[in-house]
Amino acid sequence: MRRYGKHTDEDDIRQRPNPKGNRPRTSIRPKHEDAAEGFVLTVDRGRLTCLVEDRTVHAMKARELGRKAAVVGDRVWIVGDLSGKKDTLARIVRIEERKSVLRRTADDDDPYERVVVANADQLAIVTALADPEPRPRMIDRCLVAAYDAGLEPLLVLTKSDLTSADKILEIYSTLGVNYVVTNREELATGDAAERVRERLNGRITAFVGHSGVGKTTLVNSLVAEGRQRATGHVNAVTGRGRHTTTSALALPLPSGDGWVIDTPGVRSFGLHHVDPSRVILAFPDLVPGTEGCPRACSHDEQDCALDAWVEDGHADPARLYSLRRLLETRERREGD
Repeated sequence: MRRYGKHTDEDDIRQRPNPKGNRPRTSIRPKHEDAAEGFVLTVDRGRLTCLVEDRTVHAMKARELGRKAAVVGDRVWIVGDLSGKKDTLARIVRIEERKSVLRRTADDDDPYERVVVANADQLAIVTALADPEPRPRMIDRCLVAAYDAGLEPLLVLTKSDLTSADKILEIYSTLGVNYVVTNREELATGDAAERVRERLNGRITAFVGHSGVGKTTLVNSLVAEGRQRATGHVNAVTGRGRHTTTSALALPLPSGDGWVIDTPGVRSFGLHHVDPSRVILAFPDLVPGTEGCPRACSHDEQDCALDAWVEDGHADPARLYSLRRLLETRERREGD
Protein backbone atom coordinates (compact mmCIF):
# COMPACT_ATOMS: atom_id res chain seq x y z
CA MET A 1 0.00 0.00 0.00
CA ARG A 2 1.45 3.33 -1.01
CA ARG A 3 1.98 5.88 1.74
CA TYR A 4 2.06 9.57 1.04
CA GLY A 5 5.34 11.32 1.76
CA LYS A 6 6.11 14.97 2.22
CA HIS A 7 6.23 15.61 -1.50
CA THR A 8 3.11 14.60 -3.36
CA ASP A 9 1.42 15.76 -6.50
CA GLU A 10 -2.22 15.62 -7.57
CA ASP A 11 -1.88 12.14 -9.00
CA ASP A 12 -0.95 10.82 -5.57
CA ILE A 13 -4.18 11.97 -3.91
CA ARG A 14 -7.08 9.55 -3.89
CA GLN A 15 -10.47 11.12 -4.59
CA ARG A 16 -13.88 9.87 -3.52
CA PRO A 17 -15.57 8.23 -6.50
CA ASN A 18 -18.60 10.05 -7.89
CA PRO A 19 -20.57 7.38 -9.80
CA LYS A 20 -23.53 9.68 -10.47
CA GLY A 21 -21.33 12.00 -12.50
CA ASN A 22 -22.82 15.07 -10.87
CA ARG A 23 -21.03 17.98 -9.21
CA PRO A 24 -18.36 17.07 -6.66
CA ARG A 25 -19.06 17.84 -3.05
CA THR A 26 -17.97 21.24 -1.79
CA SER A 27 -17.96 23.16 1.46
CA ILE A 28 -18.93 26.35 -0.34
CA ARG A 29 -22.57 27.12 0.40
CA PRO A 30 -24.84 29.06 -1.95
CA LYS A 31 -25.48 32.66 -0.93
CA HIS A 32 -29.17 32.63 -1.80
CA GLU A 33 -29.14 36.34 -2.56
CA ASP A 34 -32.71 36.05 -3.83
CA ALA A 35 -34.03 34.74 -0.48
CA ALA A 36 -37.03 36.52 1.07
CA GLU A 37 -37.30 37.34 4.76
CA GLY A 38 -39.93 35.51 6.79
CA PHE A 39 -41.22 35.18 10.35
CA VAL A 40 -41.85 31.70 11.81
CA LEU A 41 -45.45 31.39 13.03
CA THR A 42 -45.53 27.73 14.05
CA VAL A 43 -43.65 24.44 13.70
CA ASP A 44 -45.38 21.12 13.18
CA ARG A 45 -43.35 17.91 12.73
CA GLY A 46 -40.63 19.55 10.68
CA ARG A 47 -42.96 21.73 8.63
CA LEU A 48 -42.73 25.44 9.38
CA THR A 49 -45.44 27.98 8.66
CA CYS A 50 -43.92 31.39 7.99
CA LEU A 51 -45.21 34.86 7.24
CA VAL A 52 -43.59 36.34 4.12
CA GLU A 53 -44.87 39.85 3.51
CA ASP A 54 -48.64 39.26 3.69
CA ARG A 55 -48.61 35.59 2.70
CA THR A 56 -48.46 32.39 4.74
CA VAL A 57 -45.77 30.11 3.32
CA HIS A 58 -45.06 26.50 4.27
CA ALA A 59 -41.39 25.56 4.35
CA MET A 60 -38.84 23.00 5.47
CA LYS A 61 -35.35 23.54 6.80
CA ALA A 62 -32.62 23.28 4.16
CA ARG A 63 -30.14 20.45 4.64
CA GLU A 64 -27.25 22.90 4.68
CA LEU A 65 -28.45 24.27 8.05
CA GLY A 66 -27.43 20.99 9.67
CA ARG A 67 -28.78 20.55 13.17
CA LYS A 68 -29.69 24.20 13.55
CA ALA A 69 -33.45 24.37 13.91
CA ALA A 70 -35.82 27.29 13.48
CA VAL A 71 -38.43 27.93 16.18
CA VAL A 72 -41.46 30.14 16.55
CA GLY A 73 -40.40 33.78 16.56
CA ASP A 74 -37.34 33.27 14.39
CA ARG A 75 -36.55 35.62 11.52
CA VAL A 76 -35.55 33.44 8.59
CA TRP A 77 -34.64 33.66 4.92
CA ILE A 78 -36.62 31.51 2.50
CA VAL A 79 -36.21 30.43 -1.12
CA GLY A 80 -38.43 28.46 -3.49
CA ASP A 81 -42.15 28.78 -4.06
CA LEU A 82 -43.26 31.73 -1.93
CA SER A 83 -46.74 32.01 -3.43
CA GLY A 84 -48.39 30.45 -0.40
CA LYS A 85 -50.59 28.31 -2.62
CA LYS A 86 -51.83 24.90 -1.54
CA ASP A 87 -49.31 22.02 -1.70
CA THR A 88 -46.33 24.35 -2.24
CA LEU A 89 -43.21 24.03 -0.13
CA ALA A 90 -40.29 26.44 0.24
CA ARG A 91 -36.91 26.06 1.97
CA ILE A 92 -35.46 27.97 4.92
CA VAL A 93 -31.81 28.60 4.10
CA ARG A 94 -30.74 31.04 6.84
CA ILE A 95 -31.77 31.89 10.38
CA GLU A 96 -31.11 35.39 11.66
CA GLU A 97 -29.24 35.87 14.92
CA ARG A 98 -31.70 35.81 17.80
CA LYS A 99 -32.21 38.78 20.11
CA SER A 100 -33.49 36.54 22.90
CA VAL A 101 -34.14 32.84 23.52
CA LEU A 102 -36.58 31.53 26.12
CA ARG A 103 -35.59 28.01 27.14
CA ARG A 104 -36.74 25.37 29.58
CA THR A 105 -35.81 21.83 30.50
CA ALA A 106 -38.16 18.99 31.43
CA ASP A 107 -36.82 19.10 34.98
CA ASP A 108 -33.79 20.37 36.87
CA ASP A 109 -31.82 17.18 36.23
CA ASP A 110 -32.42 17.18 32.47
CA PRO A 111 -29.49 18.69 30.51
CA TYR A 112 -31.51 18.84 27.27
CA GLU A 113 -32.72 22.38 26.61
CA ARG A 114 -35.97 23.03 24.79
CA VAL A 115 -36.27 26.38 23.07
CA VAL A 116 -39.76 27.69 23.77
CA VAL A 117 -39.65 30.80 21.60
CA ALA A 118 -37.13 33.12 19.97
CA ASN A 119 -36.97 36.93 19.75
CA ALA A 120 -39.70 37.61 22.32
CA ASP A 121 -39.18 40.64 24.54
CA GLN A 122 -41.91 39.95 27.12
CA LEU A 123 -43.08 36.85 29.00
CA ALA A 124 -46.70 36.80 30.15
CA ILE A 125 -47.01 34.33 33.03
CA VAL A 126 -50.67 33.33 33.22
CA THR A 127 -51.89 31.97 36.56
CA ALA A 128 -55.40 31.24 37.81
CA LEU A 129 -56.23 32.43 41.31
CA ALA A 130 -58.45 29.36 41.78
CA ASP A 131 -59.61 26.28 39.84
CA PRO A 132 -56.78 25.28 39.60
CA GLU A 133 -55.03 26.68 42.65
CA PRO A 134 -52.09 29.03 41.98
CA ARG A 135 -48.58 27.56 42.10
CA PRO A 136 -46.12 30.24 43.27
CA ARG A 137 -43.16 27.93 42.65
CA MET A 138 -44.17 27.68 39.00
CA ILE A 139 -44.38 31.48 38.81
CA ASP A 140 -40.94 31.77 40.41
CA ARG A 141 -39.45 29.40 37.87
CA CYS A 142 -40.96 31.29 34.94
CA LEU A 143 -39.61 34.53 36.39
CA VAL A 144 -36.10 33.08 36.65
CA ALA A 145 -36.30 31.85 33.05
CA ALA A 146 -37.52 35.28 31.92
CA TYR A 147 -34.73 37.13 33.71
CA ASP A 148 -32.14 34.69 32.36
CA ALA A 149 -33.43 35.23 28.79
CA GLY A 150 -33.58 39.01 29.17
CA LEU A 151 -37.37 39.16 28.88
CA GLU A 152 -39.58 41.53 30.84
CA PRO A 153 -42.10 39.50 32.87
CA LEU A 154 -45.81 40.29 33.01
CA LEU A 155 -47.97 38.50 35.59
CA VAL A 156 -51.51 37.83 34.34
CA LEU A 157 -53.87 36.62 37.07
CA THR A 158 -57.15 35.07 35.90
CA LYS A 159 -60.42 34.06 37.62
CA SER A 160 -60.36 36.84 40.22
CA ASP A 161 -64.13 36.37 40.50
CA LEU A 162 -63.40 33.18 42.46
CA THR A 163 -60.95 34.65 44.99
CA SER A 164 -58.92 37.78 45.70
CA ALA A 165 -55.56 38.43 44.06
CA ASP A 166 -54.15 40.24 47.12
CA LYS A 167 -52.19 37.27 48.51
CA ILE A 168 -50.36 36.55 45.25
CA LEU A 169 -49.70 40.23 44.57
CA GLU A 170 -48.21 40.64 48.04
CA ILE A 171 -45.71 37.87 47.30
CA TYR A 172 -44.46 39.54 44.10
CA SER A 173 -44.83 43.23 44.97
CA THR A 174 -41.16 43.56 45.94
CA LEU A 175 -40.07 42.28 42.53
CA GLY A 176 -41.71 45.18 40.77
CA VAL A 177 -43.34 42.85 38.22
CA ASN A 178 -46.08 44.37 36.06
CA TYR A 179 -49.40 42.63 36.47
CA VAL A 180 -52.97 42.47 35.19
CA VAL A 181 -55.86 40.93 37.13
CA THR A 182 -58.83 39.58 35.14
CA ASN A 183 -62.05 37.71 35.76
CA ARG A 184 -64.32 35.60 33.58
CA GLU A 185 -66.98 38.30 33.18
CA GLU A 186 -64.37 40.75 31.86
CA LEU A 187 -63.14 38.13 29.42
CA ALA A 188 -66.67 37.70 28.11
CA THR A 189 -67.21 41.46 27.64
CA GLY A 190 -63.74 42.11 26.22
CA ASP A 191 -62.72 44.51 29.01
CA ALA A 192 -59.96 42.16 30.19
CA ALA A 193 -58.51 41.82 26.69
CA GLU A 194 -58.35 45.58 26.28
CA ARG A 195 -56.39 46.02 29.52
CA VAL A 196 -53.99 43.21 28.64
CA ARG A 197 -53.48 44.58 25.11
CA GLU A 198 -52.17 47.82 26.58
CA ARG A 199 -49.22 45.81 27.89
CA LEU A 200 -48.63 44.04 24.58
CA ASN A 201 -48.61 46.78 21.96
CA GLY A 202 -45.32 47.06 20.11
CA ARG A 203 -43.96 43.85 21.61
CA ILE A 204 -43.60 40.15 20.95
CA THR A 205 -45.08 38.48 24.02
CA ALA A 206 -44.89 34.78 24.81
CA PHE A 207 -47.69 33.41 27.00
CA VAL A 208 -46.84 30.55 29.37
CA GLY A 209 -48.78 28.79 32.11
CA HIS A 210 -49.83 25.35 33.23
CA SER A 211 -52.93 23.75 31.78
CA GLY A 212 -56.34 25.00 32.84
CA VAL A 213 -55.40 28.54 33.90
CA GLY A 214 -57.25 30.15 30.99
CA LYS A 215 -54.17 31.04 28.93
CA THR A 216 -55.56 30.09 25.53
CA THR A 217 -58.96 31.59 26.38
CA LEU A 218 -57.20 34.86 27.11
CA VAL A 219 -55.15 34.67 23.92
CA ASN A 220 -58.32 34.04 21.91
CA SER A 221 -59.81 37.24 23.31
CA LEU A 222 -56.73 39.21 22.25
CA VAL A 223 -56.51 38.19 18.59
CA ALA A 224 -58.77 38.76 15.61
CA GLU A 225 -61.84 36.60 15.10
CA GLY A 226 -61.12 33.50 13.04
CA ARG A 227 -57.71 32.91 14.63
CA GLN A 228 -58.96 31.39 17.91
CA ARG A 229 -57.60 28.10 19.16
CA ALA A 230 -59.41 25.23 20.87
CA THR A 231 -59.74 25.44 24.66
CA GLY A 232 -60.14 22.79 27.34
CA HIS A 233 -61.42 22.50 30.91
CA VAL A 234 -60.16 21.67 34.38
CA ASN A 235 -60.57 18.07 35.56
CA ALA A 236 -62.81 18.10 38.64
CA VAL A 237 -60.97 15.11 40.15
CA THR A 238 -57.33 16.07 39.66
CA GLY A 239 -57.75 19.85 39.63
CA ARG A 240 -55.55 20.04 36.56
CA GLY A 241 -56.26 21.22 33.07
CA ARG A 242 -56.16 19.20 29.89
CA HIS A 243 -53.61 19.97 27.18
CA THR A 244 -55.41 21.48 24.19
CA THR A 245 -52.55 23.60 22.78
CA THR A 246 -49.91 21.20 21.46
CA SER A 247 -47.59 23.59 19.63
CA ALA A 248 -46.55 27.21 19.94
CA LEU A 249 -48.29 29.63 17.59
CA ALA A 250 -47.58 33.30 16.88
CA LEU A 251 -50.67 35.44 16.32
CA PRO A 252 -50.79 39.14 15.40
CA LEU A 253 -52.68 41.67 17.47
CA PRO A 254 -55.62 43.20 15.58
CA SER A 255 -53.84 46.58 15.63
CA GLY A 256 -50.95 45.06 13.68
CA ASP A 257 -48.57 46.43 16.32
CA GLY A 258 -47.41 43.41 18.26
CA TRP A 259 -47.56 39.62 18.44
CA VAL A 260 -48.75 37.12 21.02
CA ILE A 261 -47.26 33.63 21.07
CA ASP A 262 -49.46 30.99 22.66
CA THR A 263 -47.36 28.11 23.98
CA PRO A 264 -48.50 24.63 25.12
CA GLY A 265 -49.51 24.31 28.76
CA VAL A 266 -46.68 22.97 30.90
CA ARG A 267 -46.70 20.86 34.03
CA SER A 268 -43.11 21.73 34.93
CA PHE A 269 -40.51 24.35 34.04
CA GLY A 270 -37.00 22.97 34.53
CA LEU A 271 -34.13 25.41 35.08
CA HIS A 272 -31.09 23.20 34.44
CA HIS A 273 -29.93 25.65 31.76
CA VAL A 274 -30.03 28.76 33.95
CA ASP A 275 -26.82 30.31 35.19
CA PRO A 276 -27.66 31.48 38.76
CA SER A 277 -25.19 34.35 38.43
CA ARG A 278 -27.50 35.97 35.85
CA VAL A 279 -30.50 36.17 38.15
CA ILE A 280 -28.93 39.05 40.09
CA LEU A 281 -29.14 41.17 36.93
CA ALA A 282 -32.89 41.40 37.45
CA PHE A 283 -32.18 43.31 40.68
CA PRO A 284 -30.20 46.39 39.56
CA ASP A 285 -30.59 47.97 43.00
CA LEU A 286 -28.65 45.05 44.53
CA VAL A 287 -25.92 44.68 41.89
CA PRO A 288 -23.60 47.38 43.39
CA GLY A 289 -23.68 45.53 46.70
CA THR A 290 -22.11 42.43 45.13
CA GLU A 291 -18.75 44.18 44.60
CA GLY A 292 -17.60 43.02 48.03
CA CYS A 293 -18.77 39.44 47.55
CA PRO A 294 -16.22 36.60 47.50
CA ARG A 295 -15.46 35.04 44.15
CA ALA A 296 -18.24 32.80 42.81
CA CYS A 297 -20.57 33.97 45.58
CA SER A 298 -24.00 32.37 45.39
CA HIS A 299 -25.50 35.42 47.18
CA ASP A 300 -27.01 33.04 49.69
CA GLU A 301 -24.09 32.30 52.01
CA GLN A 302 -22.52 33.70 55.18
CA ASP A 303 -19.81 35.75 53.45
CA CYS A 304 -22.19 37.40 50.97
CA ALA A 305 -21.70 41.18 51.00
CA LEU A 306 -25.35 41.84 50.23
CA ASP A 307 -26.36 41.37 53.87
CA ALA A 308 -24.20 44.28 55.02
CA TRP A 309 -25.22 46.32 51.96
CA VAL A 310 -28.89 45.98 52.86
CA GLU A 311 -28.30 46.53 56.59
CA ASP A 312 -26.62 49.84 55.73
CA GLY A 313 -29.85 50.97 54.10
CA HIS A 314 -28.79 50.80 50.45
CA ALA A 315 -31.69 48.55 49.45
CA ASP A 316 -34.97 47.15 50.73
CA PRO A 317 -34.50 43.90 52.72
CA ALA A 318 -37.56 42.50 50.95
CA ARG A 319 -35.69 42.75 47.65
CA LEU A 320 -32.83 40.63 48.97
CA TYR A 321 -35.35 38.10 50.27
CA SER A 322 -36.98 37.96 46.82
CA LEU A 323 -33.63 37.44 45.12
CA ARG A 324 -32.75 34.56 47.40
CA ARG A 325 -36.17 33.00 47.01
CA LEU A 326 -35.70 32.95 43.23
CA LEU A 327 -32.16 31.59 43.53
CA GLU A 328 -33.47 28.76 45.69
CA THR A 329 -36.19 28.01 43.15
CA ARG A 330 -33.88 25.85 41.08
CA GLU A 331 -33.20 23.68 44.11
CA ARG A 332 -36.88 23.11 44.90
CA ARG A 333 -39.53 21.08 43.17
CA GLU A 334 -42.54 23.06 42.02
CA GLY A 335 -44.87 21.21 44.37
CA ASP A 336 -42.74 21.82 47.47
